[in-house]
Amino acid sequence: MEVGKQVIFIDDEIHIRQANKQTLELADLDVTCFDCGEDALPLLSMDWPGVVICDIRLPHMDGMEFLLSAQRIDRDLPVILITGHGDISMAVQAMRDGAYDFIEKPYSAERLVKTVQRALEKRMLTLENRILRQELEAHSAPGPRIIGRTPAMIRLRATIARIADTGADILIVGETGTGKELVARSLHEHSQRRTKNFVAVNCGAVPESIIESELFGHEAGAFTDAKKTRIGKFEHANGGTLLLDEIESMTLRTQVHLLRVLQERTLERLGSNKVIPLDVRVIAASKTDLLQAAKAGSFREDLYYRLNVVCLELPPLRARLEDISLLFHHFLLVAGHRYQQEVPLPKASQMNALMTYAWPGNVRELRNLAERYVLLGSECGWSLDQLLSGTEKEQKNNLAHRVDGFERSLIEQALLASNGSIKDVMDALEIPRKTLYDKMRKYDLNKSDYK
Repeated sequence: MEVGKQVIFIDDEIHIRQANKQTLELADLDVTCFDCGEDALPLLSMDWPGVVICDIRLPHMDGMEFLLSAQRIDRDLPVILITGHGDISMAVQAMRDGAYDFIEKPYSAERLVKTVQRALEKRMLTLENRILRQELEAHSAPGPRIIGRTPAMIRLRATIARIADTGADILIVGETGTGKELVARSLHEHSQRRTKNFVAVNCGAVPESIIESELFGHEAGAFTDAKKTRIGKFEHANGGTLLLDEIESMTLRTQVHLLRVLQERTLERLGSNKVIPLDVRVIAASKTDLLQAAKAGSFREDLYYRLNVVCLELPPLRARLEDISLLFHHFLLVAGHRYQQEVPLPKASQMNALMTYAWPGNVRELRNLAERYVLLGSECGWSLDQLLSGTEKEQKNNLAHRVDGFERSLIEQALLASNGSIKDVMDALEIPRKTLYDKMRKYDLNKSDYK
């Protein structure tokens, strides 16, 4: 069973426990049954990835008491109550007190399974949001943070955690501004190499005439103007991590030299016969498809396959609209801390502009905009016309997705401004409570994440 499919079922009648356990297991859920709430409580924790189903009528600790005890462990833990006809008023009160839902007897297997699956999805998002919120709160702490709740970014963080300490060479591919160096630094910081140097070289910015000296070093007198020995970037990164950014711009001659160094893990400085052993992790980054470049003859195919042990593909910002609001608020907090400025709260129309813009500069462009907004406020030149200039074609695509993203952003803005107060959000957005709750459930928003 998957870790995120755990269910605790509490009922004092054995035949009910057995029947519901079978129903839930047929839905591919991992079920643990108890005849009393006291025995289930020790399994619960702030990071337990599951859902509890509890009958209200129990001989010792009843469902209401269990709910209160569970909330003392984690107030966001989804607890589903099973009620008889006479317990409806009690169940309604439990909902007000924080229960996820209640199911009235007799209930169908389909109703039980669907309710549990929704609660499990909410639990997974709650745990993920806590991690992201910790990242926001730790914005002034050192070290890179990869922020995002879209599936692509969740997978990226999981992959980084899995491969960071392996020492394998990595290829990172993504458009300009998607965060390739941030990912490389994250790999370094989460590995045992973090106490050694992280060295970044932009291959496209180093003149062809000196790139080999820059990478591999040289001895005094190796060529004209080589007046003293120079340690190259590979040696400087020895024991640590070397990032070769824009590697697609490296000349074919230098690629031959690089391939030999990667294969042998040794180098010789220009003008020297001494072999220097290397213990360095190499991360290559490219904004183009290196395999296509290899087929076109501008990049060595053998070097491509040598670098491509693990390939991390970074999505453009336009493909992760759900992350824009979170990223923008993160950059606002960072900029406010950096410049010692009060962070202004964006207006709904401005957030709409963010959600409908194509972001050709990706995350870097969003970060720069956040800094301008903190420094200049309404004078930063942030107008809808400017942001949307030249993007009419992109705006026509994925309309429903963009509308959903805008609606979610508005609710998030209101939750942030009101510290999670549902009443204040209702007043600000002028929508009924039920409509608000329906939309929060649709977008997996939890008021407690904004308090």
